[in-house]
Amino acid sequence: MNVLAVIHGEEVRSGVFGEVVRERGHRLEEWSLAWSRPPVRPIDDYGAVFVFGGAMHADQDDRHPWLAEENLLLQRLLATRTPLLGVCLGAQLLAKAAHSWVRPASEPEIGWFEVELAPAAQDDALLERLPARFQAFQWHYYTYGVPAGGIELARSRHCTQAFRLGEVSWGIQFHAEVTRRQVDAWIASSAEELPMPVADLRRSLDERMPEWNALGRVLCGEFLAVAERASLPLARR
Repeated sequence: MNVLAVIHGEEVRSGVFGEVVRERGHRLEEWSLAWSRPPVRPIDDYGAVFVFGGAMHADQDDRHPWLAEENLLLQRLLATRTPLLGVCLGAQLLAKAAHSWVRPASEPEIGWFEVELAPAAQDDALLERLPARFQAFQWHYYTYGVPAGGIELARSRHCTQAFRLGEVSWGIQFHAEVTRRQVDAWIASSAEELPMPVADLRRSLDERMPEWNALGRVLCGEFLAVAERASLPLARR
């Protein structure tokens, strides 16, 4: 299966999700609309699509005109029921493509924050194997509304953390894909944004990142299992 990763910067990429894709025998291709060139293959040739984070915000079409093109792409993927998983900015863009609002959160979440699953997550194909409560790594300033017809699956104290649209599209606000190397790069470039001392954040990463990456691998595996089933002929599902 061909898997597309829509990225929004060199340091906000596939992380552990990319590792899981390759381990399951699939082909991962990263692409950005900001590159002003088409992906390697036609969009319809991808059996699953990730949309990752970025330093920009979902309502900044004036600064990043290609965001309008990405909105149209996401609407097309939703219409064709292509398995789709948006992460952080990607979740906000997915909500926006489904005609919901995006705006600054009441408070930014940078670091580790408790996430609690909603009752609907108990039988959700993506989140059912996750703990009812867990500490999630976050780095975001914006939030979004759950689109009409969507189902909220998780929340933090400040905002929605996960939702599902239909049977094969999800958005998650937390960075389940992130690696330690990626976070170190974010710290190096944006240390002034941190609400805590850098040493404290690095210490928490030492303690929590292995378990966090294990959770991310489970979540990614569940998403790919959905995409694999969707790619089978109807008689074999």
